Formats: sequence, structure tokens, C-alpha cells
Amino acid sequence: MLKAVFHLNELEKWAVTLGNIRNLMKETQEAEIKVLVNGGAIAGYLDQDIIEQLSQFQPKIVTFEACQNALKSHHMARTQLPKDVKVVPVGVIRLIELQQHGYAYIKP
Repeated sequence: MLKAVFHLNELEKWAVTLGNIRNLMKETQEAEIKVLVNGGAIAGYLDQDIIEQLSQFQPKIVTFEACQNALKSHHMARTQLPKDVKVVPVGVIRLIELQQHGYAYIKP
């Protein structure tokens, strides 16, 4: 099974990142994909178009995460996030943990 973490920290990279994931899913359903969002990209979780696109992914295969530090620095609350987004305390630590557990790091 393929395991990958997509690191998204630039708001303008949402479309490219979601496109990369769609392309990957066309080739295999045997994947476990996490999207870790921090930095300025955190505001994408407020964009209705992006939220609609997130719902198109199978939650057992693709999961979305948000950095608590990024939420705080962008004056956002957990309650503003789409319901299936998991909040992690520190995004960079989460990236390290996932790589230590065999996830390939992808930075679109």
C-alpha cells in the first residue's frame, strides 16, 4: 500500500495539491493519503469551493489535517473547519512523525 503525506502551506497550492491526489487515486485505490495543512493554506478550509472538493475524497483513503498553531496565527477556530478535518498540535512535528511511519513526503 502506498502511504503519502501532502504538505500544503501555501493557499494558492490547494488546486495543484487536490489535482495531484486525484491523479494518484486514478492509478490506485491502495493508498493511505494524509494532507497536512499549515501556514497560509489554512485559510483554504474556509473556502466553500475547496470544502466541496474535499467531500469528493473517500475518507478511508484521504484524510485532511490542520495545524493548531496555524489556526491560532490566522485567528481561526476549530469550529470553522469542515467536520472531518483533524487538528494536530504542531504541523511540522506531525510531518516528521508520518515520515518516520513510512509516509512519503510530497510538497506540491
